[in-house]
Amino acid sequence: MIKCVIIDDEPLALQLIEDNLRYVNYIQIVAKCLKVAEALAVLQSETVDLIFCDIGMPGLNGIQLVKSLTYKPMIIFVTAFEKFAVEGFELDVVDYLVKPVPLDRFMVACHKAHKLFELNNAKPAQLQQIKKYIFIYTNYNMVKIIYKDIEYIEGLKDYVKINLKDQDRPIISRSSLKAMESLLPAELFFRVHKSYIINVDYVTQIRRGKIKTISTELPLSDNYRNEINKMIGKSME
Repeated sequence: MIKCVIIDDEPLALQLIEDNLRYVNYIQIVAKCLKVAEALAVLQSETVDLIFCDIGMPGLNGIQLVKSLTYKPMIIFVTAFEKFAVEGFELDVVDYLVKPVPLDRFMVACHKAHKLFELNNAKPAQLQQIKKYIFIYTNYNMVKIIYKDIEYIEGLKDYVKINLKDQDRPIISRSSLKAMESLLPAELFFRVHKSYIINVDYVTQIRRGKIKTISTELPLSDNYRNEINKMIGKSME
């Protein structure tokens, strides 16, 4: 379980993050702090793995707080200002979210933190067995999907269609294809077109401009030639 602290000088912002975390079963809130001084007291007395932190706060701001920490938990900045993004990422933060934060984007940040937490805490023999599934928000529920059941994913503007092996109806979720790509294991899933990610286990045939899976034929784009070459293990002429 990831133990987290939320820091924001706006009570509503604290509440919104807490509400979003109701959908995350692997993060536990240790404290909610309106002031940086409160958070520092918590960090001295509690083991904290993750901090959700605003930047523009009175007194010590979020970036100054992170720079001041001797022991740095994982950091996710949640701020109204895009202008601090470069400085924020230079601090090696997990993610940088700009308010108002859509739930699907918030979930991406949480998944990143979870993957990093598991990697940092895994024993060597466990590194290849860390995670075999993903949770997707759809129809007001969090649905667990096993990686190996995903045949391919189609991006449709603000939504994705997750097509599962042996199921006629895809799972539809409000997310971008880029956000989905960041949650999937790179050794199994490959972007082959601006609108498609495929599971290499279900690829049956590749020819110029087309790629076949067990149930369909999808377009293959030269813009993703590097990904395609990685997938097949050699250069595709």
